[in-house]
Amino acid sequence: MKRPDALPTPPRVADRLLSWFVAPHLREEVLGDLHEEFAWQVARIGERWARWRYWWDVLGFVKPRFIRRLNPKYSTPNPTDMLRTYLKIALRHLVKNKGYSAINIGGLAVGMAVAMLIGLWMYDELSFNTYHQHYDRIALVMQQQLEAGQIATNNATPMPLEATLRTEYGESFKHIVLASWTGGHILAAGDKKFTETGNYMQPGVPDMLSLKMRKGTRDGLREPASILLAESVAKAYFGEADPIGQLMQLDNKLDVRVTGVYQDLPANSSFRDLQFIAPWDLYVNSKDWLIKSKQLWDNNSFQTYVQLADNVDMAAVSAQIKGVKRAHVDAKLAQQKPDVFLQPMSRWHLYSEWKNGVNTGGRIQYVWLFGLIGAFVLLLACINFMNLSTARSEKRAKEVGIRKAVGSVRTQLISQFFSESLLVVTLTFVLALLSVQLLLPAFNEIADKQLTILWSSPAFWLLSLGFVLLTGLIAGSYPAFYLSSFQAVKVLKGTFRAGRFAAVPRQVLVIIQFTVSVTLIIGTIIVFRQIQFAKDRPVGYSRAGLIMLGMTQEDVHAHFATIRTELIQAGAVAEMAESGSPATGLWSTQNGFSWRGESTDEQVGFGTIFVSHEFGKTVGWQFNAGRDFSRAYATDSSAMVLNEAAVRFMGLKNPVGTFVKWEGKSWKIIGVIKDMVMESPYEPVRRTVYMINNGSGNVVTLRINPNRNVPGALSTIEGVLKKYAAGIPFDYQFVDQAYAQKFGDEERIGNLAFLFAGLAIFISCLGLFGLASFMAEQRTKEIGVRKVLGASVLNLWSLLSRDFVLLVVIAFTVAAPTAWYFLHNWLLKYEYRTTISWWIFAASGVGALLVTLLTVSFQSIRAALMNPVKSLRSE
Repeated sequence: MKRPDALPTPPRVADRLLSWFVAPHLREEVLGDLHEEFAWQVARIGERWARWRYWWDVLGFVKPRFIRRLNPKYSTPNPTDMLRTYLKIALRHLVKNKGYSAINIGGLAVGMAVAMLIGLWMYDELSFNTYHQHYDRIALVMQQQLEAGQIATNNATPMPLEATLRTEYGESFKHIVLASWTGGHILAAGDKKFTETGNYMQPGVPDMLSLKMRKGTRDGLREPASILLAESVAKAYFGEADPIGQLMQLDNKLDVRVTGVYQDLPANSSFRDLQFIAPWDLYVNSKDWLIKSKQLWDNNSFQTYVQLADNVDMAAVSAQIKGVKRAHVDAKLAQQKPDVFLQPMSRWHLYSEWKNGVNTGGRIQYVWLFGLIGAFVLLLACINFMNLSTARSEKRAKEVGIRKAVGSVRTQLISQFFSESLLVVTLTFVLALLSVQLLLPAFNEIADKQLTILWSSPAFWLLSLGFVLLTGLIAGSYPAFYLSSFQAVKVLKGTFRAGRFAAVPRQVLVIIQFTVSVTLIIGTIIVFRQIQFAKDRPVGYSRAGLIMLGMTQEDVHAHFATIRTELIQAGAVAEMAESGSPATGLWSTQNGFSWRGESTDEQVGFGTIFVSHEFGKTVGWQFNAGRDFSRAYATDSSAMVLNEAAVRFMGLKNPVGTFVKWEGKSWKIIGVIKDMVMESPYEPVRRTVYMINNGSGNVVTLRINPNRNVPGALSTIEGVLKKYAAGIPFDYQFVDQAYAQKFGDEERIGNLAFLFAGLAIFISCLGLFGLASFMAEQRTKEIGVRKVLGASVLNLWSLLSRDFVLLVVIAFTVAAPTAWYFLHNWLLKYEYRTTISWWIFAASGVGALLVTLLTVSFQSIRAALMNPVKSLRSE
């Protein structure tokens, strides 16, 4: 839009007005001397009218038709024309400065890609279990009870609890479902036999979990010998044939018929491993101890899920059922104050950690941590954009001055710079989107996720649009307001100077960049140090060459002695044993132990593991006192071995030979072993007792002969097992691999933190590279003069680098205490934790300094080596 001072001169306006009434060749004759006076009067009126109509048009009320009549060259451009002009200028500016454009677009693309990846990861975490239609009404029944002065929280409940809830509080629940623990079971159909992960559950579970049935109905579990299969499992066994009505065998002894096929549950569901569901009654009636458990309130071996009735408050129901267990146990168990409560499904995944009866959080801490990291990484990329834009402001000062001189107002200049910013961000967004699509497979591998870009989601595109606009406004805000504030007169006269404090905002932004980067580096080192500290923790046994087999039927137990003898004679294994729990887990806790000198009548739980005589030799127990179990002593059937934690708790000074009473029987302590780390490597070892098994075990543990190659030994083991237990698939697991899985969450967090810290450093260095390049260009003549006067390359390198080194030092002084504060609090949640050493901060600071020097030195040395003749040549 042209301003009024750009309108035609007054005489020309007057001539145009007179042409409407008087022919040009008659003007002098008709008007004479009045022509000039008329012209100036018209000009005065026209000027006032034009200015008034101009501002009226700026406000957008009317179109200046009268002015267009006075000057056909005057036209009011529409917003599209103006936007097109802004984009042309922006594109020309990007093409003209290819290097800086590449740095801007590349840095922002990395930042936006990281933000999008983190956003997808956070969305997956926050939407956990939302696949289930009624997830806000579903809950897990949990219980808390006193143990050694602490409140222990777990999700194991007794079987009678379900019937009591149904009878006494049935109106509060829509579904109550008893379930076993999800685990591996042998599933066979025809000649196909595999180990599948599944569960025994009551019939209401398909409705409660809103399973999407592909074939059959949700009522299939109401048939006594039925099974529901996940879609992928049904296809693996039956291909394209209809699985409904097909016969299968479960655990080589239970014949079942397929009555339904449901869609595989997504990865962000707590039931994602549920590959089949079998009827609860089928499970209970298959074993005598399960039938007895229907009346036992002290056998916490099951899980109870509920779905609340409509219009019922979960907190109120949880308060109502709090004392239901306490009312049904004996006086001694009641002293533990067992309380039950409801844990909503919406909190299962993100709030799974409990300490002394208080929910202390869980993965939600990592969600907010990575959200913060994503925001900071994107901020670093925006800082690069702002830094490079303001650094090159003097290059565009004359452009701004000329535009202001010809009539551009500040709002137009701000619009122009914002359009440039939005263009860069739009190009960056497209590049970031492509990068995310390419990087997602690798990212999913690191994060153990199945993330995809939500191409078909309107919410995704609306968020992306808002993301682009917000990023563009943030990235372009400072340049737009800073560049548009230049005074045209000073710029065009050549008296404009950026001022001694013009670089301060850029320096502050660089400090922020490296503060974030150094903090991330320190955090990454601490996370990996904590993981390694736990990995190096003494575990009380040897994991080398140790393998485990799940034992889901009696065949191995029935032929245990024969199988063991053959494997040892064949030289495949050094030893073999049975146990009720694996070497990497503690599956059973029992109460009712008493001993001489017991200081309390409180019922205290001990980890209880029944083992065969060879278990200690197989895993490599390390004895502090006493001896191992031996078949040479018949009395060992009433003996027990304790770990250090149990002896400390019991307060026994000379435990060997002491008797412990349990279940009406006296058990003699024959040995004390070093604590075996069977559960979390970050937590104290639970007090545990080991006794000789009086029935079949759950796990077979074998130690491969160290003199045999592993593949050959495994082949021999498989052959012998097939000979005596043909119905069991040879699904083995190395103990060291199973133990390594305990570090899975921490290692994934550490790997992601390392990745993001590396990208943060990359973005920061990219910005430093651009700033160093600009400073070298800006000081070209100064460098030339210094070289002529005798300055060496080292002097010039020091001159150009010291400012950046100072900024990094300041950033380190801010980052170090900040990192220590947050990481110290993070480590407090681990009972077994590393220390924060001073060298971590020193290494991080030196590393950041070296990276800075390497980044800046390239441009500094390049400028120092430039021929001063070229830099001092007069144009």
